Amino acid sequence: MLKREDALELLKNHVKSKNLIKHCLAVEVVMRALARRLGEDEELWGLAGLLHDLDYDYTKDDPQNHGFKTVELLKSYELPKPVLDAILAHCEKKEIVTTMEKAIYAADPVTGFIVAAALITPEKSLSVIDTDFLVRRFKEKLFAKGASREQMKSCEEFGLSLEEFLTLSLDAMRTINKELGL
Repeated sequence: MLKREDALELLKNHVKSKNLIKHCLAVEVVMRALARRLGEDEELWGLAGLLHDLDYDYTKDDPQNHGFKTVELLKSYELPKPVLDAILAHCEKKEIVTTMEKAIYAADPVTGFIVAAALITPEKSLSVIDTDFLVRRFKEKLFAKGASREQMKSCEEFGLSLEEFLTLSLDAMRTINKELGL
């Protein structure tokens, strides 16, 4: 199986935007935290999170192929089918069925939402925001409007309340705050 270090190198070879790499790192760390919380395979979940937008530079003008191109790029690495299915599920290219698929579907937008919340503070830091702050921003429809509230609330499908999910995600992202620049 693809090792995390090799997956990160692969990501850096295919994704040129530093912000998108940071997003992938954030989704990875949230997926790992969710795997720990739910008693799942942290390595597999982390790989799905890290590689979920591997094809973005190739498909940003061709969104109907987003996800499919990643699976194609990863064919030679013989990743387990659940990882590839999760990658397809995050962008709704397959029915969302498994817990991992549900998790990545919710984790993808929550990372951007949390980054946006940190960036509106004077400190521009994850350390100054908390779950209550995030819940208040969640209720503001115009705040980070690109972060789907419906997707984030889907955390309830794998047994977490929105508050629990936001707390877990924020705590996970704080562990890599230097890499995220927050």
